[in-house]
Amino acid sequence: MAKFVYTAKDRKDKTVKTLSGFVEAGNINQAAAMLKKRELVPIKIYPSRETIFKEIIKKLSGRFSLSEITNFTRNLATMITAGLPLTEALILLKMQASAKFLPVLEDVLHGVEGGENLSDSLARHPDAFSKVYIALVRAGESAGVLDRVMERLADTLEKQREFQAKVKGAMLYPIIIVTAMIGVAIIMMIFVIPKMLGLYKEFGAKLPVPTQILINISDFMVKYIVFLIMAAVGVFYGLIAFQKTPLGRKKIDEFKLKIPLVGGLQKEVILTEICRILGLLVGAGVPIVESLNIVAGASSNSIFEEGIKSAAKQVEKGFPLAKALANNGNFPPIMPQLISIGEETGKMDEVLAKVARYFETRSDELLKGLTTAIEPLIMVVLGVGVGFLIIAIILPIYNLTSQF
Repeated sequence: MAKFVYTAKDRKDKTVKTLSGFVEAGNINQAAAMLKKRELVPIKIYPSRETIFKEIIKKLSGRFSLSEITNFTRNLATMITAGLPLTEALILLKMQASAKFLPVLEDVLHGVEGGENLSDSLARHPDAFSKVYIALVRAGESAGVLDRVMERLADTLEKQREFQAKVKGAMLYPIIIVTAMIGVAIIMMIFVIPKMLGLYKEFGAKLPVPTQILINISDFMVKYIVFLIMAAVGVFYGLIAFQKTPLGRKKIDEFKLKIPLVGGLQKEVILTEICRILGLLVGAGVPIVESLNIVAGASSNSIFEEGIKSAAKQVEKGFPLAKALANNGNFPPIMPQLISIGEETGKMDEVLAKVARYFETRSDELLKGLTTAIEPLIMVVLGVGVGFLIIAIILPIYNLTSQF
């Protein structure tokens, strides 16, 4: 999406006012079409001359935070439920928006004021609103229950935010410790060990095996540090390029699920999100096949994406969803079993919400087990590493003192 500056005339106004502003679109033709939908006659449209600095900042900032979207959804749902017109609600939210989120709300407000549906206005900002979000809003508008859909969407986003915070919080301690260990080891090898080696050579100390191993590693790192950095960067970008290919993404996603301790947790987290989003879509009245395709598109793992797409094709042919999922070994047996109950009773959204809670509970248990297992493991590795360094450094000093 690019930003275009426009000058246009308002068809609705008898005095024919000339208006100006900006619009985000894929190209100039799309920008002109959007203005015509708002009953504006374009006079001039040209790309906005944003500075290179702004473009860099925009790329670095990436997607909008989940907290920001959650707060917007909750506030909008509360205002709509209270009976406030949509345009007035958006105006109030625009006044409270952050500097980053403000242009998005301004464009959404312009679209709604010009006669667009809220879902169409939101769809122009995929970096802020996901396909699931747009589909739910569109379903709420079609059924005339936008307030109820927004309330449920806000509840789901809040649960998602809490769940992500739990996972990130639990993994923060191990990541900090491991990063610190690697940093200290690199500093020791490049700066400390070479100086100690010079000291040992001056005194003619006999170097024991642990010290010699440490010195060889240190020499290698000092001599080839530039090549090591270049190799690390090359591997990093190579993996990114490989992941962008269908085969690469599949292989890397398979590897992620097979990582000891972490793989099982990741699988439970993915299943939680699949069930939660699917239940929300079905509950909002989105057809089951369309819901499955939306969930597949929103999945972060290609293995489950393929499984859901395959299930969608089978459901389209008339197979029950429970049977379609049971044929795929990536989905645990309890999932199709409970979904079959939902299909029989006609309460699919309630059953999917319960399945999501089940997987969330399992995720919490695995998360606690992971943190419990990682902490002593890190301490053991840290102890072995520090012990080896102490032995390698102290032994030559002991040999020197024994000579005197």
